[in-house]
Amino acid sequence: MADSSSSLPPLCEKISYKNYFLRVVDLTILGLLFSLLLYRILLMNQNNSVWVVAFLCESFFSFIWLLITSIKWSPASYKSYPERLDERVHDLPSVDMFVTTADPVREPPILVANTLLSLLAVNYPANKLACYVSDDGCSPLTYFSLKEASKFAKIWVPFCKKYNIKVRAPFRYFLNPPAATESSEFSKDWEITKREYEKLSRRVEDATGDSHWLDAEDDFEDFSNTKPNDHSTIVKVVWENKGGVGVENEVPHFVYISREKRPNYLHHYKAGAMNFLVRVSGLMTNAPYMLNVDCDMYANEADVVRQAMCIFLQKSMNSNHCAFVQYPQDFYDSNADELTVLQSYLGRGIAGIQGPTYAGSGCFHTRKVMYGLSIDDLEDDGSLSSLATRKYLAEENLAREFGNSNEMVTSVVEALQRKPNPQNTLANSLEAAQEVGHCHFEYQTSWGKTIGWLYESTAEDANTSIGIHSRGWTSSYISPKPPAFLGAMPPGGPEAMLQQRRWATGLLEVLFNKQSPLIGMFCRKIRFRQSLAYLYIFTWGLRSIPELIYCLLPAYCLLHNVALFPKGVYLGIVVTLVGMHCLYSLWEFMSLGFSVQSWFASQSFWRIKTTCSWLFSIPDIILKLLGISKTVFIVTKKTMPKTMSGSGSEKSQREVDCPNQDSGKFEFDGSLYFLPGTFILLVNLAALAGCSVGLQRHRGGGSGLAEACGCILVVILFLPFLKGMFEKGKYGIPWSTLSKAAFLAVLFVVFSVGN
Repeated sequence: MADSSSSLPPLCEKISYKNYFLRVVDLTILGLLFSLLLYRILLMNQNNSVWVVAFLCESFFSFIWLLITSIKWSPASYKSYPERLDERVHDLPSVDMFVTTADPVREPPILVANTLLSLLAVNYPANKLACYVSDDGCSPLTYFSLKEASKFAKIWVPFCKKYNIKVRAPFRYFLNPPAATESSEFSKDWEITKREYEKLSRRVEDATGDSHWLDAEDDFEDFSNTKPNDHSTIVKVVWENKGGVGVENEVPHFVYISREKRPNYLHHYKAGAMNFLVRVSGLMTNAPYMLNVDCDMYANEADVVRQAMCIFLQKSMNSNHCAFVQYPQDFYDSNADELTVLQSYLGRGIAGIQGPTYAGSGCFHTRKVMYGLSIDDLEDDGSLSSLATRKYLAEENLAREFGNSNEMVTSVVEALQRKPNPQNTLANSLEAAQEVGHCHFEYQTSWGKTIGWLYESTAEDANTSIGIHSRGWTSSYISPKPPAFLGAMPPGGPEAMLQQRRWATGLLEVLFNKQSPLIGMFCRKIRFRQSLAYLYIFTWGLRSIPELIYCLLPAYCLLHNVALFPKGVYLGIVVTLVGMHCLYSLWEFMSLGFSVQSWFASQSFWRIKTTCSWLFSIPDIILKLLGISKTVFIVTKKTMPKTMSGSGSEKSQREVDCPNQDSGKFEFDGSLYFLPGTFILLVNLAALAGCSVGLQRHRGGGSGLAEACGCILVVILFLPFLKGMFEKGKYGIPWSTLSKAAFLAVLFVVFSVGN
């Protein structure tokens, strides 16, 4: 319970980042966009259809910038003071921690084990924590790795807490040797712990592709004759903290689960796995708060749980209305600079409205909110209102909403009534946990509809997030230093394209389902500007069409010898607009410590992913809406650097993460993702070449230097493709892609010149 005395310092405070100069810049850019649109309208009759197409594209860009201006108008975040927690809170609440994995090949088990170890070692009473790992691939290798990791945790957790280790993922911590100033006792413990971790890594590596250990223990019987998409429910209590009192050498509960899957049943991908985690944890520990992280996002800040509890337990904030606390997604490699900037400015902007969106990882949720409660269902003290009590706690309603399990219904009632967790052994709940994992358990219930993580989209995070905000809840954003969680982004190439396509498709699914902000802004409890923020996010995929067309317009106009941009003094609108946007975005990057090279690479990748990856989300969503096909969730491949073998190495962490000179190069393969980008590049190169040899049609008042500069700018933005034309191997564009793009480029040139 939290001490509500107002004389004590607050557990957290809201920080406003309002900057009137940036507001002026945003409005100036918006004014320039509107001026360009007005100019095109006034001269529409004097120009051909190219101006109409350009006007439509620029109208869409103006709308997007209007949404961005609205989002960034009042940025905010929260700063927590976890050191004040002990003097304010006499009994810290319990927290259930969820980790999801689905494929032992694309998500290496040793990576999952490191995430698990980082969570087990956080600075929070061990008897108040429980970690649940959901393995949707039903992999005996993953289970073996996690079981071995739980043994190492008995060494790792006390070591971290004894010496207050900052980085609590072993594969990151052991990248560098201990400082020479450390005590001999610490150095000895460091060597012992490192040696044990290396043994763990070798055991996991040796087990890969070797099944002898499967037959060595009866514990693996449940994995015999199983397939990733065809197996029974498996729930195993790997470690139970029996009778723990929260001292530093204790290890929290750890439970491995894998829900039942059958070929003819929908399993709803990650959202289905998260809902199974909610049910199993509700039966076993039933903590009021739940943390979910992806298997590659380890806890980088030891006080991460305490920081989130500061938000939830701060009475003056009206904490009953805070549904979740979201941390930004930070990364230890060099592939995510753009996302970091996006979160810093747009993420804080959304946080200043109704709260940040749920990003799928690094988020603390409240169990009662995930059980479908609205803010209207609570009294001022956080208890259920009389109307909500009749609505939610009626026995027949509970069974219909949450499933036909007496144990599940009992746990829901205890969670909604804020009763303390029953101190039963976890093994007593195994049978009930198996029951709630059956394929048919959710049939005709509200799971995935109004309860838990919502279905109908592969972007389950955004879908669930807008569902929570639509019920009137707020959320909070914390961006601590050092970052709370760290992960790895896929390298620029096929994996990145796959991930971006999945995101864009999933967001479009939400745009066209019942959670759409186009509906919510008029008839739900979500705030208007928050709806606009969601609209900005959900229309990512739609941007691909105007951006693709606008990348081709300069080349078409140069070959067809027609004007795309205004002439004379009015050309200053375009020049000023482009210049201001470049300087503005460059300032955003450099103010966060990134280089000019990083800014350029991010601008280039934004154009590439928009025109190459997001473009494929359009046919995906059209085919789904027509009922011809369904969207498929494909797991993104995760990678991790190898821990250095010698303690005397002088390599930095960045060198280990990016061990070769090719790590920053863009990778290609024969997939269709790279056809649009190659086509765009060849078309603009052909237009520049055609202009230099006088290939374009001759007419007065036609194209000129501005259109040629537009082509040059497009070529510069697609520089990775230009380099790929001269590279070999995975860094070169395959001949099949080049030949297809060249054929399309020839057709485009013939059409442009002859039309």
